Amino acid sequence: MDDSKLFNLKVVTPNRIFYEGAVEMVELKTTEGDIGILKGHIPLTAVVSPGALIIKETDDTKEAALIDGIVRILQDSVTILAQSCEWPDEIDINRANEAKIRAERRLSGQEGEVNFQRAELALKRSITRLEVADKYK
Repeated sequence: MDDSKLFNLKVVTPNRIFYEGAVEMVELKTTEGDIGILKGHIPLTAVVSPGALIIKETDDTKEAALIDGIVRILQDSVTILAQSCEWPDEIDINRANEAKIRAERRLSGQEGEVNFQRAELALKRSITRLEVADKYK
């Protein structure tokens, strides 16, 4: 691969630097929709939504569950400040299933007064984790 097409990606969570390296492309979900980023992308700052983070390196493609945050895109670098980001083998599938069931129960109105926005976000986070983990069983 031509190194001139690579740019630096850094993904930071409150607990660690999740990923740092030279990549060809990054795909993620924002509040405005899915976005694919290549070197030379116009500068942009966006709010990240729960979804898969796809990292295309020169010889490999990696996928992680990205949960909320912000992304800053410059022409030669991308920085993601994430609430949480997990590789498939780090995802606790039982916990994600339980969170999904709780969120679905809240959204169905089975638990009295419910903050529907929080319940919907919890459901999206759990579904994201389950989908990413399921691909790499």
